[in-house]
Amino acid sequence: MQTITKQVVLIIMALSMQLLYAQDTIRNVNNKYKIETLEDIKELIKEEERNFLKAEVEIINSRLSNGEITQKEAENLKKQLAKKRALNIENRLDIINNKISLLERNDEGYHINNEEDLSRVGFSIGGNDDSFAGVKINYKNKPKKYDLRTSSDFVLAFGLNNAIIDGEKLDDSPYKFGGSRFFEIGWAWKTRVFKNSNFLRLKYGYSLQINGLKPTDNQYFVQNEGETYLEEFPEKLKKSKLSITNLVFPVHFEFGPSKRIDKDTYFRYSTKNQFKIGIGGYAGFNIGTRQKLKYELDGERIKDKQKRSFNTTNLVYGLSSYIAFDDVALYVKYDLSPIFKNQTIDQNNISLGIRFDMD
Repeated sequence: MQTITKQVVLIIMALSMQLLYAQDTIRNVNNKYKIETLEDIKELIKEEERNFLKAEVEIINSRLSNGEITQKEAENLKKQLAKKRALNIENRLDIINNKISLLERNDEGYHINNEEDLSRVGFSIGGNDDSFAGVKINYKNKPKKYDLRTSSDFVLAFGLNNAIIDGEKLDDSPYKFGGSRFFEIGWAWKTRVFKNSNFLRLKYGYSLQINGLKPTDNQYFVQNEGETYLEEFPEKLKKSKLSITNLVFPVHFEFGPSKRIDKDTYFRYSTKNQFKIGIGGYAGFNIGTRQKLKYELDGERIKDKQKRSFNTTNLVYGLSSYIAFDDVALYVKYDLSPIFKNQTIDQNNISLGIRFDMD
């Protein structure tokens, strides 16, 4: 029995040694492959920096041809850029060489933190899913376009909502002030209209608008035979709200001063800390209407969500404007299209609130 036990132990030890040897072999192979990849990246770095220098020199030549700079200024700029790109190559190669030294000195379990990577190529050695052979490459060091006439903004707006009813004052609105609100989220592009001036910009994009109306006096919306009207609810309402969701495509002309920022190989116009005015409109279509009711019936809390057309207008269009300082604006929009179709008296949605255009 002891003989069998000793044999089993010897077999297990032998298998364990084989496994450890195999793991060490795999580690060495993986590290060798990573080192070979890093050596290839060193060549990519040299080629990348040379291509960037070539693109920057072309921009300088274009500025020289257009009479924006003199021959002497052009030569000085080229020398500065050549020196910068040479130093970039030297520094980035030093980083790669340090990584190679770390891999040669340690086994695969040694982790190189991204925070140690000062290269603008963005190398990351590890087992990330989006890496190749354990080396992740993010090219971020592209030369900037000399004149960027179009930029983009994330748009967010919210505030008060109500309706202007034909023949009635806004003070007599059947919808709650403060309780009726709107929300808008979208994306907008801004293009400079004139080549040598940024005073006028064309702003366009798409937005999701949600207009909410909360009736007063315990009323709710009723759709009956192609017409929608307010009616008193038989129970005490805790909440009554109609939400109309539209997908629209706004277009604005934006006016206002800006500051020109000139660099060696590019320039930009900035409206940071500047006043601006936007005037325009929007058009789109209704993508959903819902009424939410909350009340109690025989001691039980009821939440009733009604999804139907409520005879709301399918195609929506209107006017909008904003007055902004930096990224924050006072925003107003007015639907020229009526809220409901085939009504005896037209109702048009109006909104007033705050708008953020964040690039």
